[in-house]
Amino acid sequence: MAVMQNWYSPPLCTIVMQCYQTIRGEKFVRDLKIPDQRHPEKAHRPDNAQPKKPDWIRVKAPSGKGYHETHKIMREHNLVTVCEEAGCPNAGECWSQGHATMMIMGDICTRGCTFCNVATGKPEALDVFEPGRVADAVQKLGLNHVVITSVDRDDVDDGGAEHFAQTIRAVRHRSPGTTIEILTPDFLHCAPEVLETVVAAKPDVFNHNLETVPALYPSVRPGARYFHSLRLLQRVKELDPSMFTKSGIMVGLGEERQHVHQVMDDMRAADIDFLTIGQYLQPTPKHHVVDRFVHPDEFKAYEKAAYGKGFLMVSATPLTRSSYHAGDDFERLREARLERLAQTGA
Repeated sequence: MAVMQNWYSPPLCTIVMQCYQTIRGEKFVRDLKIPDQRHPEKAHRPDNAQPKKPDWIRVKAPSGKGYHETHKIMREHNLVTVCEEAGCPNAGECWSQGHATMMIMGDICTRGCTFCNVATGKPEALDVFEPGRVADAVQKLGLNHVVITSVDRDDVDDGGAEHFAQTIRAVRHRSPGTTIEILTPDFLHCAPEVLETVVAAKPDVFNHNLETVPALYPSVRPGARYFHSLRLLQRVKELDPSMFTKSGIMVGLGEERQHVHQVMDDMRAADIDFLTIGQYLQPTPKHHVVDRFVHPDEFKAYEKAAYGKGFLMVSATPLTRSSYHAGDDFERLREARLERLAQTGA
């Protein structure tokens, strides 16, 4: 019986099926609902126990007319959302209000960060019609503010910079009154000029997440470089000083408080306007372990410290995510800038 159970376990079944299809000359199509096919780079990792969530982490299950209408529009336009792919705990609340974060350039990422639930592997070619579908969905949802993110596309020469620019322009054309926030990859393996392509398309907010403190990059974000990401955001400000910049980190990965404060200082040195800090939640036992659940009082302390360091906007709560309440936060961000300009007489 033990032999039969091993034979029918997903990893071995997957290997056998791939070999069979290869012999027959068929193309193997991964089922991203199967963990070992979704995250082949994590399949060999030992399981990490997933601790019970405290009361302040719990959220309601998705439901309601608004949620289902948003889901319908996403499916009709064949669009991917990071809300679903990353397993965001706030998806039910946001979708019920007609808000969804579009994830362009496919649902397979070329990186294998240990915290992330987005599938890893070799993506399909970029879809030239996707920018138009995103713009149409934004218009149908009637969004005042939209967040557009993407997977990493290290397989594309410009990292998808032109695709981002085309999507921004398409949304501007269809919904000129909608403000646009982008959450980009790091363009690590691209020529420096590709960033100019994205900035020239004039998003209202340029977001790129540092994700964690530099000491944890080798274990949490092994394909990225902390100071490259920091410099990317600094260059956005150099290219367009009027553009809002934003970045975020997760806590509960094993960082120390002084490390978080150092990241804040680094961000302010790069002139980043908006900081988000949220609790890391472990998607599966194969992902990076949750070191601890940070108490809401500690988040409040981080918020107070960040404002003291000069950020225009700070969102620091256990359930904070990059695009959570992004529209309301953008309005507050603009007001904060106007208030600071008035104080300085600039």
